Amino acid sequence: MNRTILAASLLIVLISNVSVAQNQGPLLADKNTMLLTVFLKHDQSMNNVERRVLLDASGFDDLFPPEGVEIVDHYVMMGIGQVIVLRFPPDHLRRVNLAIEKGAWGAYQTEFYVTYDLGAARKAADGN
Repeated sequence: MNRTILAASLLIVLISNVSVAQNQGPLLADKNTMLLTVFLKHDQSMNNVERRVLLDASGFDDLFPPEGVEIVDHYVMMGIGQVIVLRFPPDHLRRVNLAIEKGAWGAYQTEFYVTYDLGAARKAADGN
């Protein structure tokens, strides 16, 4: 199954079950936003200069992040590529997907993972 479809399906299930899961701590960053981790995996058949040419041609820097989307963390994971954690309202999910499709495909292989703050969930579970 396409990972993007799987992630979107999981998000729908999580959002629809927020009231059930509230006893276990917050699943979303707050009631109005969600977190999403994006892997931009390096294609090791090209170097960074070649990758930059593709990103510039697609306008990636203008497309990403889309308006209303905050970059919470952005790391380079050696041997993997870039790992970006985004925060945004759930109705911006399509914007994020389109920005990645239009801007990053060809330069990177992509993976998406619905994310939540485990530290906040643990504090909520402990009653703190």
